[in-house]
Amino acid sequence: MATMVSKTAHHVVSSFGSKGHSSLARNNNPHLGLFLCSFKIRACHSINSNNNDIYKQVGLFSLRRKIEDAVIRAEMYASTALEMEEASWIKQEEMMRDSDLWDDPTKSNDILVKLANSAKVVDSLKDLRYKVEEAQLIKQLTEMNAIGYGLYKQAYDAAVDVGNILDQYEISKLLKGPFDMAGACLVIKAGPAGIYPKPWAEQLLQMYLGWAKRQGYEGRVVDRYQIKNEGIDSATIEFEFECAYGHLLGEKGVHHLIRGYPNESSQLETSSATVDVIPLFLENARDFEIDSADLIISSPSTHGKQKKQIECTVCIQHVPTGICVQSSGERSRFANKMKALNRLKAKLEVIAIEQGVDSINSIVKNKILNMWEEETRRYVSHPYKLVHDVKTGIEMTDLNTVLDGNIEPFVAAHINTRE
Repeated sequence: MATMVSKTAHHVVSSFGSKGHSSLARNNNPHLGLFLCSFKIRACHSINSNNNDIYKQVGLFSLRRKIEDAVIRAEMYASTALEMEEASWIKQEEMMRDSDLWDDPTKSNDILVKLANSAKVVDSLKDLRYKVEEAQLIKQLTEMNAIGYGLYKQAYDAAVDVGNILDQYEISKLLKGPFDMAGACLVIKAGPAGIYPKPWAEQLLQMYLGWAKRQGYEGRVVDRYQIKNEGIDSATIEFEFECAYGHLLGEKGVHHLIRGYPNESSQLETSSATVDVIPLFLENARDFEIDSADLIISSPSTHGKQKKQIECTVCIQHVPTGICVQSSGERSRFANKMKALNRLKAKLEVIAIEQGVDSINSIVKNKILNMWEEETRRYVSHPYKLVHDVKTGIEMTDLNTVLDGNIEPFVAAHINTRE
């Protein structure tokens, strides 16, 4: 039966399109094994803390193995990484002592940001060393038969922390894009057709808020157009923490929810929504100007939307490219205009880089990627559960956990396969 369901799952997913299905299998990036290993550690961390459940589902032997694996993984290169990051930190401090640096405020600010980031990395790796020592000590007590469940669980928690720190460090080394260190503005829009696209867009909104919470942060919903008893027409979330853009970039595109009919009909019903990801610059607004003659500034219609919210909402269209953005989360129309303009600048910069042109004035309109042509992920909910990431080939069978925000396996896999 399990085999039949598995075959059916692959048949239905394949029938919806096979783009990117085997791309990950062909990828020989050495970081992949580390990422997949870390996913297993994180999955075990979510197990109920009840003693009996831990014994039944994992067992002491399994716990011991996970502790040992985390310690070995840390010992392989944690010390080298710490030495390298401390050297980088010292170098940044030496540059700060350069008196000529203060003649260039832009350069000095960049050095200050890098110095702060280096300090955070060094502190994190030092904390990793303490966690490893703690796990090793408890492991030694284990060998002396002088340990109870409480200490064992403490060692396991330390091992999980070690895995998480290493995961974050490894990913940070792969984030090398021009805007990867920025925050992120994530825009969700329900599809114009399909079955129940607005409730599906609402589910995606909750999924991304759940992801941020799992990372120890919060997502701020700054625009939300609720349709009574129908979900959302669109929503915008701002993630105001470093590297949010680098992590979420792979989420850009179309997300499909696929359901089969209970009567086993071959027909599928699909709900679709798009996700756009725009850099959110945490330090300064973009410093280039856009010709006002190229902009159409307006407010959206009030049909089906909150009148008070619409009064302050600002929509901006960039005529040469056709790109549209809007903002309604600020208290005044002027503030929303500034926010929308910054989003527009960020989006145009990204498009210019994608097209390989030197300025936004060189962007070719008909070469801008249509969001609906970039498929990202399929979430199958019936008659089986499967989440298939089209871009990387990663699959997960726990649909509910994914919709609760556990998208880190997809996030990490996308970063890993990024050129």
